[in-house]
Amino acid sequence: MRFSRTSKALGLLAVAALALTGCGSSGSGSSGQTAAGDPSKIITAYSNEPQHPLIPSNTNEVYGGRVVDLLFEGLTSYDANGKSVNALAESIDTSDGQNYTIKVKKGAKFTNGEAVTAKSFVDAWNFAALSTNAQSSSSFFESIEGYDAVSAVTKTKGADGKSTSTPAPTAQTMSGLVLKDDSTITVKLAQPEADWPQRLGYSAFMPLPADALKDPKAFGENPIGNGPYKMAAKGAWQHDSQIALVKNPDYQGTRMAKNGGVTFKFYTDPAPAYTDVQANNLDVTDVLPTNALKTYTTDFPDHSLNKAFAGNATLNIPNYLPEFQGPAGQLRRQAISMAINRDEITKVVFNGTRIPAKDFTSPSIDGYNANVTGSDVLKFDAAKAKDLWAKADAMSPWPAAKVLQLAYNTDGGNKEWIDAVANNLKNNLGIKAEGQPFAKFAEILNLRTAKTLPGFTRAGWQADYPSLFNFLGPLLKTGASANYEGYSNPEFDKLLTEGLASKSTDDANKKFTQAQEILFKDLPNLPLWYQARQAVWSQNVSNVDSGWNGVLLYYNITAK
Repeated sequence: MRFSRTSKALGLLAVAALALTGCGSSGSGSSGQTAAGDPSKIITAYSNEPQHPLIPSNTNEVYGGRVVDLLFEGLTSYDANGKSVNALAESIDTSDGQNYTIKVKKGAKFTNGEAVTAKSFVDAWNFAALSTNAQSSSSFFESIEGYDAVSAVTKTKGADGKSTSTPAPTAQTMSGLVLKDDSTITVKLAQPEADWPQRLGYSAFMPLPADALKDPKAFGENPIGNGPYKMAAKGAWQHDSQIALVKNPDYQGTRMAKNGGVTFKFYTDPAPAYTDVQANNLDVTDVLPTNALKTYTTDFPDHSLNKAFAGNATLNIPNYLPEFQGPAGQLRRQAISMAINRDEITKVVFNGTRIPAKDFTSPSIDGYNANVTGSDVLKFDAAKAKDLWAKADAMSPWPAAKVLQLAYNTDGGNKEWIDAVANNLKNNLGIKAEGQPFAKFAEILNLRTAKTLPGFTRAGWQADYPSLFNFLGPLLKTGASANYEGYSNPEFDKLLTEGLASKSTDDANKKFTQAQEILFKDLPNLPLWYQARQAVWSQNVSNVDSGWNGVLLYYNITAK
């Protein structure tokens, strides 16, 4: 999740989105937004089945993330505007941007009574980084000296000629991560990175109790954290149904719960959830059916939210699809991008609640550039798209019977825009294209991880911490944690590394902008639009708002 500077672009994008839809950013008046509420009442909220057991370093999708964020507290956290504030860190000091000394506050406890100490962090970070533990967020530790040794893998070729990767660490702990005493950690990075502390509020860096490392799988089913909430009971995660959290009475941090708990109800379609909120059977949903984007402000007067956040939406292209490899594949990527009418889709399908993308990041992030060299490929041009497709066909013909499938999750309200994109491709390129629906986002993630998608997939990124790098490194750097489609370009990787080593944010952002120029040539994924958070809530709750990254501030919601 996050840190750093929020730019004026966040406010401007929010104003633009609100002006287009005419809705409020958080209701007042009859909704009772200022009411204190009943601090013992449980609120209910929209969600879906997480992909993995709830271990912080193995949770990098939104439905698991919203639970983990409430169960755990790290060295830092992020306020509603994305500013990093110390949480369990007494101090984080450095004189050179490479060597850090972290002092951990005393007195915090996990909900099983175990003290949270410096060791809780060191053990958790080493566990997360070690390749044999196969944690999805392991690459977040790549900056620490010794990460290469604990994350090493061996590549071998089988009888079928396909390469396989096997974890083969040469060390069990990172040499640059040292436990000095119960409250002191020293960290040596592989190179100076002055903004490294801004990442420490992200869930991958959360502390873990000793039991988590003894049996990670069992722990993930019934996690023990140190955040504002705890699991309601053993077995509170009822798979494919709900996860029930209750207030942690011992929590003393900055996110004090104003309700008695949060029960996340799982839906595979946002329409029934919307109806349940209207009937006051569900308290809040942050995923709206597409057809409700035209009516939600009148359906929920003073009970609706529309607010820009640091997030985007993309259409991702698996690197292993043969039709999109080589020079012909590059032309096809460009053709598809220019065949998509982003302006029309954001206006008609999303009722103006999305803004067409101009880069691979977000206007909410410091350093955003709407004029990156090569970004013209995002502009709709049906004639040029058709010409590029024809040139690709002259090199390597597209199979006449082939249907380009576009994978999407029905729990995210994606069908309408996927259908619109498919129609753009049919009409402007003359190819067969159709949506490939999945009931759960986790199902698509599993196929992406296994690299077995037959076509493209919808994707999106909700920032972990406010930095241009966070939209580039974790998604597109070679071997990165969320680089499911297998993109790799050494020149791109080099620019990211140079950017991280820059002495100023401005210098770093210049490198990250250069890196995007490479992305616009390669088009590993197709930026579509920037996101805004819409939410509606029942008559039973108030004080609903979202943070800088689009996550609802569940701990602030009050129940009547």
